[in-house]
Amino acid sequence: MLSRTADCLYWMARYTERAENTARMLDVNHQTSLLPQPAEFLEQSWKKLLTISKLEESFLEKYDVVTRENVLDFMIYETSNPSSIVSCLFAARENARVIRGRITSEAWETQNTTWLELQRILEARNQADPSRLLEWVKHRCHLFRGVMHGTMLKNEAFYFMNVGTLLERADNTARILETKYEDQATLKVLRTDKKVEADGADGDFFDFYHWAALLRSVSAFEIYRQIYSDQVTPKQVAQLLIFNKQMPRSLVSCVNELIPLISEVKNQQSKEIERLLGKLKANLDYSDIDEVFSQGLEEFIEEFLERINHIADEFSNAYLIPLAVA
Repeated sequence: MLSRTADCLYWMARYTERAENTARMLDVNHQTSLLPQPAEFLEQSWKKLLTISKLEESFLEKYDVVTRENVLDFMIYETSNPSSIVSCLFAARENARVIRGRITSEAWETQNTTWLELQRILEARNQADPSRLLEWVKHRCHLFRGVMHGTMLKNEAFYFMNVGTLLERADNTARILETKYEDQATLKVLRTDKKVEADGADGDFFDFYHWAALLRSVSAFEIYRQIYSDQVTPKQVAQLLIFNKQMPRSLVSCVNELIPLISEVKNQQSKEIERLLGKLKANLDYSDIDEVFSQGLEEFIEEFLERINHIADEFSNAYLIPLAVA
């Protein structure tokens, strides 16, 4: 397979997954922003979303203040933001258009229809309900992934698409967990202020809906109830999203699924990728949630993000078009 073809397949799947995960992060922030809470926490929550996505600088070039409305506009509609939902769906569709001959007609039609429907949504963006729009984005991305698995041959094209999906998913699950865990830590600090108590923010009430919203953002609330069937706690949420091998969006699940995919597309440059994935898998297999919290969840997630992004870079160097050439 040509590197350019592999590059388009990889990035088509990765941009689709990124659009879905951006929708998930925005949705959980939007839902928790509707809960009673101090104004300082609300602003920090939206600011943290930009920081963890490394978009704060480009955001401040276009907006004077961090508000829910401005962040939603920037993360959904802004075409100058390469990680906005509109930019990701456009890039996914363009990559699909370039390699139409390597994907099924159903896969192409799904991508193309998503883009055409988005144009109608953009025409009425001022009246759009953020929650409904974000649900629509998630639905269209689910549809594409279902079509991909249901209609494509299990060959190299399929493997490259899955690698892109899983690398993006692992990155975003880690970012969602880190963002919301730090938000919770920020709220605990703010609760020591008498003003927070005067605002009537019920700690137990907010804690439950905060973590429930996080679980729903990764389609894991019902799964959590099936496994734990008790109170939603930060440690159990982290355990589910990091170590549960049956949870499709957990970090360990993504890493475990990546290893056989790399074996399917093995070449002379892939040995380093296999080594890095093996070390990351071993680190996850021989760690537990108590060790993670002893180390510090934020530090653990930062280390994981560094390692998974290094693996993504090595994969690009081994198989895809160098960014300088692309």
